[in-house]
Amino acid sequence: MVEGTVRRGVGGRAAAAVAVLALVGGCKAVAVDAEGGRAGAAASGDAKPEAAATTAPGTPGAHTSPDSPESPEPPASPEPPAPSTTRAAPPPKTLMAQGAQGKQVRELQARLRQIGWFHVHPTGNYGPATAEAVRGFQAKRGLPVTGRTDTVTWQRLLGMTREPTRQELYSGGGMPAAKPDPRCMTGRVLCIAKSSRTLTWMIDGKVKSTMDIRLGSQYTPTREGAFKVYWKSRHHVSTLYDTPMPYAMFFSGGQAVHYSADFAARGYAGGSHGCVNVRDKGKIASLYAQVRNGDRVVIYK
Repeated sequence: MVEGTVRRGVGGRAAAAVAVLALVGGCKAVAVDAEGGRAGAAASGDAKPEAAATTAPGTPGAHTSPDSPESPEPPASPEPPAPSTTRAAPPPKTLMAQGAQGKQVRELQARLRQIGWFHVHPTGNYGPATAEAVRGFQAKRGLPVTGRTDTVTWQRLLGMTREPTRQELYSGGGMPAAKPDPRCMTGRVLCIAKSSRTLTWMIDGKVKSTMDIRLGSQYTPTREGAFKVYWKSRHHVSTLYDTPMPYAMFFSGGQAVHYSADFAARGYAGGSHGCVNVRDKGKIASLYAQVRNGDRVVIYK
């Protein structure tokens, strides 16, 4: 082996002092600096070159090509906003509107009547008068004015009113008849229920007809109990009050079942002197034709 070394003089280190090693018959050349460290290597045969150290661009000591200017790092992409977890409230559900019928409509009308928005008797039919009352109620409270009763309108109305009584629900009449008294289940009976303000004509427990009635006032109450029809007077006039009593069927003293024009005109705003008033003239006329003296009259709570 022949070794040759070039070193810098005493005046200072050489800029690139190298020693060349020449190997005969399968050689390698190694360049070392003046401190004896390896600067680079070229290999032949099966010798593998060492991997060069790399430095990430943009950091101190990074190597870049003079022909390719260093590219700045691309700006970080903004993170997409997190999806919102708040959902819009669903629109109010319509519960009742024009054309609807039933118990809830009757309750709506009775509640509106309690606070002065509905001025007629509840009927259970959602017509123009009911829609107009609902619109007024909604406008007064800053709700969408639709005339339809939705869940928001209904809850607001419930919070301002109380549950209507049966008398309020049927202030204009039409209340379903109460359960018949056991004494009404046999024979021919005028079955009169004070709680429902109804007269039901029954034969052997079967209902033949039902009609609204008005009873006596607090000071002239209609008597309760079991009686019999003892006198019928088609064109009767009261001698005590000088009042017409058409289709009168007397059952206890001066008390009778008869037609009342006052009841037909004023409804339950008035009262009788103890008689059982009927306002449907056609129904009382039909009943008068069927009832016979001796038929029973049962009046109960």
